[in-house]
Amino acid sequence: MTADLTTATPDFVSVLSQAAAAFQGQEIKRPTAEIVVNALLQAEKASKQQRLTYSFDSLLGKWRLCFATGTKKARERGGIVLGKGLYVPKFVAIYISFSAALEQDSSRGEVGNQVQLGTVSLKLTGPAQYLGKKNLLAFDFNHMLIGLFNRIIYNRPIRSGKVQSEDFYNQPIAKLPFFAFFVVTEDFIAARGRGGGLALWIRET
Repeated sequence: MTADLTTATPDFVSVLSQAAAAFQGQEIKRPTAEIVVNALLQAEKASKQQRLTYSFDSLLGKWRLCFATGTKKARERGGIVLGKGLYVPKFVAIYISFSAALEQDSSRGEVGNQVQLGTVSLKLTGPAQYLGKKNLLAFDFNHMLIGLFNRIIYNRPIRSGKVQSEDFYNQPIAKLPFFAFFVVTEDFIAARGRGGGLALWIRET
């Protein structure tokens, strides 16, 4: 069902809102990494329990990575556990962007992942497909752009893409990277990646 997460669970949403606001430069105390990780886990649990769904349209735009956790192998169980998590340093800007496809299919679009460090930028783009019932966005990068002083100096397809664009939509999700979103608001979004890590982005545009 579609529901208002902010109304149902104000505690962890307020923590994530505070983290996003502090990252943007507002003069409020920044929650610790441990508190943010716990809030993300609570948000993910609530989303599953309430079976919340979000539309692809609500993801469209450009988002800046605010906070992320790594993963590490658990020796005892042989599985994967979350790392401690950290705020992304301000001197490096990491963005993810989503745009809709031109055709009528509202579940298809394009994803972009950009890293900006000083005057140098690296951007990967490729096709994306959104599975609304699972809040899951599968994607594949097949194009690279490198910029220097706001000028594109490299713009070519890359071989690291797992499949050709025309075949992407016929691939099983298990073979593709993906994000499973569990919080989507006007100001920030959060998801778990295929590798198990959690991420929080704040709206840029």
